[in-house]
Amino acid sequence: MTFHTEYLWFDTHQHREFINITDKIIGIVEQSGIKEGMVLVSAMHITAAVYVNDAEYGLLQDIEEWLQKMAPEGPDYFHHRTGEVNGDAHLKSLLMHHQIILPVTNGRLDLGPWQQVYYAEFDGQRRKRVIVKVMGE
Repeated sequence: MTFHTEYLWFDTHQHREFINITDKIIGIVEQSGIKEGMVLVSAMHITAAVYVNDAEYGLLQDIEEWLQKMAPEGPDYFHHRTGEVNGDAHLKSLLMHHQIILPVTNGRLDLGPWQQVYYAEFDGQRRKRVIVKVMGE
């Protein structure tokens, strides 16, 4: 089995951002030379997530509104008593998950017709990274 690892770095400009990283993942899979296997994409921060869904603008707004309802920004979370004020970002990460595994078939990322890969940032405006690890033969 062969492994190929790369890191994606992000300098986010907003507190919350959704960044489509599909093309970057496709490029890494192609560069790996792996024909059959899988790719792990994992946010390396506890206030971020990686997910797969449609790239439709209205859906992105719906996701953000849903996350705000489930883990609203602002309440006095116990976490805030430690001096941090990003309790909602930690909860949003749990809701969206920090990693995904995707299939690689015939040397290509094997996504469905509307599927896109996103990095979601919930406590931004600083440097963040994602690990991409392609595994297979």
